[in-house]
Amino acid sequence: MSDTSEPYAAIDLGSNSFHMIVADYVDGRALVVDRIKEMVRLAGGLDKNRRLTDEASDRAVQCLEKFGQRIKSIPTSNVRAVGTNTLRQARNGLGFLARANNALGHKIEIISGREEARLIYLGVANTIFNDTDKRLVIDIGGGSTELIIGKGYDANVTESLFMGCVNISERFFKNGEISAKSMRKAKIAALQEVKNIQEHYKAHGWDSVVGTSGTIRSIQNVLLEKQWSHDSITPESLYQLKKTLVDLGHIDNIDFTSLSSNRKPVFTGGVVVLSAVFEALGIESMNYSDGALREGLLYDQIGRQHDRDVREKTVDRLMLRYSVNTAYAEQVANTVNRVFAAAMSSWKLDKSTDAKILRWAACLHHIGLAISHSQYHKHGAYLLTYSDLPGFSREEQTVLSTLVRAHRRKFPLDVFQQYIDEDVKSRLIKLSIILRLAIVLQRGKHDSNENNFEIQVKKNSITILLEQNWLEKNPLTEADLAAEADYLSVTEYKLNYKDEQQELK
Repeated sequence: MSDTSEPYAAIDLGSNSFHMIVADYVDGRALVVDRIKEMVRLAGGLDKNRRLTDEASDRAVQCLEKFGQRIKSIPTSNVRAVGTNTLRQARNGLGFLARANNALGHKIEIISGREEARLIYLGVANTIFNDTDKRLVIDIGGGSTELIIGKGYDANVTESLFMGCVNISERFFKNGEISAKSMRKAKIAALQEVKNIQEHYKAHGWDSVVGTSGTIRSIQNVLLEKQWSHDSITPESLYQLKKTLVDLGHIDNIDFTSLSSNRKPVFTGGVVVLSAVFEALGIESMNYSDGALREGLLYDQIGRQHDRDVREKTVDRLMLRYSVNTAYAEQVANTVNRVFAAAMSSWKLDKSTDAKILRWAACLHHIGLAISHSQYHKHGAYLLTYSDLPGFSREEQTVLSTLVRAHRRKFPLDVFQQYIDEDVKSRLIKLSIILRLAIVLQRGKHDSNENNFEIQVKKNSITILLEQNWLEKNPLTEADLAAEADYLSVTEYKLNYKDEQQELK
């Protein structure tokens, strides 16, 4: 094995199963060394108030403790864990995440449905690469179904629908009975979900269809076992499977050799979802791929560590879309780096994660101008909150939005109250102050290489030292610094500034 081997791990907290994949990155390739899967059925643990039951939470934590033992020796920067549909829904998700993070020994991110779809496509693309065909990829999870149209490694159309093998089974086959009536009702409900994207997807078109996930693999295995299909899933084979399930009448009577006992309670729901997708989109044939969310997550994390971070592309695309002055944004970003370097040690900031999110906020702080100059910081925050940002977790997206919202005018302490963790809140206030100061110091400048200030940060005190007579030559910036000192007075941080001709202000 190469001396440059790096261990990586990706953990997918799905609504039905938890998956972990461990790989060594050697000579530009990811070599999988371990796979672990546990059927946790998190979606089945959501009560009528959309709260995770103690029983479901305990199952999940026990599984994550096992995963945590396996990845204990892997560097934190090489581990990524994400939660999907059920954790997006759970009203007590924050409390569960605190336990889950502790059990795993790593932070778990909640990703949006579209980000989940992008990562699924990336997993498939890295498993069966094809840069000529446009592909439709379908993944049926426990609580959602992702549909992606892409080519090569790029996912071009992504969607996540609120239907999966667990929630459809719970809703229409909860008592285990399978009848023609319940099958019909379940299919109509699934068709209603697909209807919202039906015409949009058909208009884009595709050359081939690929299915992934445990649900589709189970369906294919049963079809092959019964010889209803020989190499792919077809509408005719799905019809035969549905008819057989109705004839069996109850999940206890399902006796397919290739179907595990753990999969039986949610198998019928998965068949209904796939059948509805086939019908709504007019699919004639589907092949299966082992690549899925965890593989996509793995390759995405490797990319982040090797200068192939999709978040950089997302920021560039947003700047282009909203006509951001890139030269000015770059100046602010460079000044952010200088202020950050001065504050990093005293404020115990992370050179990797904190510096990155600050730089992105600096690049995007003007996007709200595309809507209106008035209150543009609020418009920018809104855009970042509700836009589809490939590569960003929900938390990262919220942080980015918060930094842009707080970058000017009165310091909005109320915006930071959404963060329950006091350490997180304190860190984001510090990052906001850094961004605000960088923007003030760049006011009206055209030369990003100017070295006309020095900044000192000691605990709660920030001191800006400027060149001789600089404040006299830049009265607007002096006024901005005075205003900023006043704005920051609502925080525990004090801003001082002077040039060589002035006393400290």
